Formats: sequence, structure tokens, C-alpha cells
Amino acid sequence: MTERIWFSEPDIAEFSKGHKGTAVEAMGIEITEIGDDYIRGTMPADHRTFQPFGLIHGGANVVLAETLGSIGANLVIDPSREFSVGQEVNANHVRGVREGSVTGTAKLAHKGRSSQVWEIHIVDDQGRLSCISRLTMAVVPHKK
Repeated sequence: MTERIWFSEPDIAEFSKGHKGTAVEAMGIEITEIGDDYIRGTMPADHRTFQPFGLIHGGANVVLAETLGSIGANLVIDPSREFSVGQEVNANHVRGVREGSVTGTAKLAHKGRSSQVWEIHIVDDQGRLSCISRLTMAVVPHKK
């Protein structure tokens, strides 16, 4: 059985409220599932996320990856004491996607006192790998 990694009980509806009027909403990104040790979301492959050649833009993949990893990073810490912000993100785009949607799954690879590393795999509707991303998050204490 997988160990639950979240500091408190995650609420997908609560995240969705915070995405109103942001790039996440404009691009059609939706958080769909939170498991014991992962967070999953989808993004459409359409005019909102395409580059000029009719494929999902690499930057759109990065927005999906960073969205999932950032939510996860803030879910594993005590929000009354600290918060987590993006420090570095990279992505390897291994397959173009022209239609349908993509699904990203973020998993915690490392949790330290001052940083976290998340790995995000993005697949197309057939489950084929489209992008692998790694996100480093800084854990910042609230000012006293």
C-alpha cells in the first residue's frame, strides 16, 4: 500500500476556485485526481495550447507540469508555517500531440526542509508519453 504524503486532506474544488482568471483556467487545465502520493490533471490539445504547427506548445506542457507540481508541493507542507514556490523547471518533449487532451501525473521525488523535487509525466489519450518534466520547488517559511 502507498503511503499518503499530504499534510492535510486535499480538496480539488478548493484548488479550482484559485484558478479562476488565471492561465490555468484560460488553457483549460483541470485537476482531476489526487491519490495517496500523486496529483493528476488534464489539458486540452486545442487552439488554446497549440503552437503554430498544430501541436501542443512545449510551454503549455510546462504550465501543466508546474501547476500540478506546485499544488502538490504546497499540499505536503504545513501552510500555517511555510509555502512553496517554483525554483526551476525543465521538460523533455518526446511526442507531439495534435488532438484530444494530455494528462499529467506529478509525484514527489524528493522532500527536504528547504526544497522539493517533483517529477511529472504527461501522456496523450492513448497513454503514450509526450513530456517528462522535473520541477524544483523552494520551501519558504512565513515571515514572523
